[in-house]
Parts: sequence; C-alpha cells; structure tokens
Amino acid sequence: MILRTLVAACCVTLAGSAVAHAEDSTTTSVPVSVEDTTTTTTLVERPIPERSGTGRRAVYSIRQQHVWVVDGGEMVIRTFPVSGMKGQPKPGTYSVFSQSLSSFSPELPGVTFRYMTRFAIGRNGGNIGFHEIPVRNGKPMQTVEELGAFKGSGCLRSSTADARFMYSWAKPGTKVVVVP
Repeated sequence: MILRTLVAACCVTLAGSAVAHAEDSTTTSVPVSVEDTTTTTTLVERPIPERSGTGRRAVYSIRQQHVWVVDGGEMVIRTFPVSGMKGQPKPGTYSVFSQSLSSFSPELPGVTFRYMTRFAIGRNGGNIGFHEIPVRNGKPMQTVEELGAFKGSGCLRSSTADARFMYSWAKPGTKVVVVP
C-alpha cells in the first residue's frame, strides 16, 4: 500500500535496483530503500551536487544522470532522472539559447522529439538540450523506467512531463550548470 503510493510519486529502489519513475514528477524525486515492505520505509533525498553554481538554474550531473531545477532563492523546485551521453556536454556553465516545440535529429534518420530546450553545442557540432524521450519512426527509443541510464546520443532525454516543465521554465538566457 505505502509502496504503491511511493511508486506513483518518485523513483523507487528495492534492494538497490531502480523499479519505477513517475511520468509526472513532483517537486522532489527521492530514491526509496525498503528493508521490509511490511514495516520499514526510509526516504533519502538526492542532494544537489556541490559546486553547482548559485541563483536560478538547472543543474545536470553527468555521473548521476539527474537534473535539479533551482529557483532564485536556492530552493530545489524539481528534480528528475535523464538519459544522456557520457562526457557530453563538458562540465561548465551554459545558457539556454533556443527552444522548439518539436524537433528532429539530423544525424539519426526518423528520430523526432518534443519540448526541446537547447543549451550547449556537442563535440560534433550538434545542439544539446533537454527533450522528451525521442521516437524513431513512431516508436519510443527507451522507456521512462530506463531514465537515469546512459542511453542518449548527446541530449538529455526525460519524461514528457519533465521535458514539458523544462520547456516552460527554462527560457532563453536561463543558466544550466553541468557537473561531472
């Protein structure tokens, strides 16, 4: 009963393995460790990485494959898993420079996605941004449950709800801090 409620609201970990991530993230996504599903549930929040800047910003941890959205008062207002690519983009501070309600991959034929929020240029000259899980010829390239694993080809794939949130929250000029 408690476990089902937690699955609907956050990322759940049973015996160390990711089980689910809700399509519609709330203000905090928390890993959950359940030692005995009948009696003990321990919530552990995922802290924002150190040296991730100040002020209103989005923070992306390459190692953790996770994003934190921080308001001007240093409060984390949303956090969610993503699927990116190892080593891309390079750690540093970027700014959102453009957005598109729908887009496509010039390198991968038949691949489209929505809610693109661009903030960096990749090593091959392509744009890097936040967007929903892409589809290739109408079929999703991964599941929401697979977010948090390195599966991207440069951009940061996220659930539709999280991509839509970033599209509305991170307008051109918004700071994006990438940490290792």
